[in-house]
This record gives sequence, structure tokens and C-alpha cells, in this order.
Amino acid sequence: MNRKRLQQLVDALGHSTKHFKKSEVECLIKLFNKLVAESSSRFAAAGFDRNMFRDILHSAFGMTDDMIMDRVFRTFDRDNNSCISATEWVEGLSVFLRGTLEEKIKYCFEVYDLNGDGYISRDEMFQMLKNCLLKQPSEEDPDEGIKDLVDIAMKKMDYDHDGKLSFKDFEKAVRDENLLLEAFGPCLPDIKSRMAFEQKTFRESS
Repeated sequence: MNRKRLQQLVDALGHSTKHFKKSEVECLIKLFNKLVAESSSRFAAAGFDRNMFRDILHSAFGMTDDMIMDRVFRTFDRDNNSCISATEWVEGLSVFLRGTLEEKIKYCFEVYDLNGDGYISRDEMFQMLKNCLLKQPSEEDPDEGIKDLVDIAMKKMDYDHDGKLSFKDFEKAVRDENLLLEAFGPCLPDIKSRMAFEQKTFRESS
């Protein structure tokens, strides 16, 4: 990416992303270009493909859950072209690293709404909880325990009692109890990895 193109992108994103200073936007784009240049992916000219993005989520933020990482990829990939551009990278990280509670509620809901129909269904909850809970070698059928968790989540979060979680249900539940934000799997960085990533990436901009 040449200097002029970089500057244009920094200026545009400096206006559209409210959580980063221009100098930070520039650092993020430089990191994006560096990672793309190091990649052997056939998508590399356009941006991050799913595997590259997964590697970044794993190495920078300690994420290990394939299903959740896949959903985070789709949430960043706004135009659904299976590739994350520099713009999508900066705008996605704006919420991922520094989003307001409102932005994070929207983001987590999108991640958890596996089929994109505007609801988190019992089946989606079951899949995500089964996927993110450690497999315990116990006598009992683990599925039963997960069904119980789904029932508890429904009781606590399904305010209109329609058997699924709408965005409104999810938002109200999280506002009442912030810990429910990542109820169905970790899809945001913890504070330690977030600070480490920012320190390393924004070192030059301070």
C-alpha cells in the first residue's frame, strides 16, 4: 500500500471510527499490511482470509473456540466476501477493543445468532455451550447438563417468553447483568490480552 493510499485510508477511518485516534488507525493499518505481506494465503492481496484471521485471534487474544472464531470472522466481514479488508479490520477492532456496552451487546448478539435470523434459538445456545464447555469425562450424559444450562439462560433472559432470545431480550438481560454479555462463549478479548495488543500495536503512536 503506497503512502498516499495509506493516508487516504487513515483520514477516512479517522472520521468513521470513533474509538481510535488517527495515529492509532495508522498503526492498525500498518499491522494489517505487515500481516498480509507475511501471509502465503491466496487472498493476501485483498486482506485476511478465515484462517489468517483465526491465527490472529488465537495468537493475539488467546481465542481457541473454532465456532466462535468463525462467527467473529463473519461479524468483522461486513460485506460477506470471505475476506477482511483494512477498513473492516479497523472498524471491527474499534468495537472489539474499545466498544461501548451498547456496541458490544450488538456485536455479541451477532456472533451468537448463528444463522443470522435475528434470534438466538435454544438450538444455537445448545451448540455454543456444548462447544465451549470442557468435555468432562463423567458418567452422566453431558447433553443433559447443557440442556439445563439452556433452560436457565432462557428463564433469565427470555423476557417475552417466546422460546428464543430477540436482540431486545439479550440487551435487557445484559444491561441488568453485565456478566451475561458473553454468556454463550468468549468472543471479546480479556483485559490483559487487549492491553498487550494495544501496547504492542500503538507503541509508535504515543
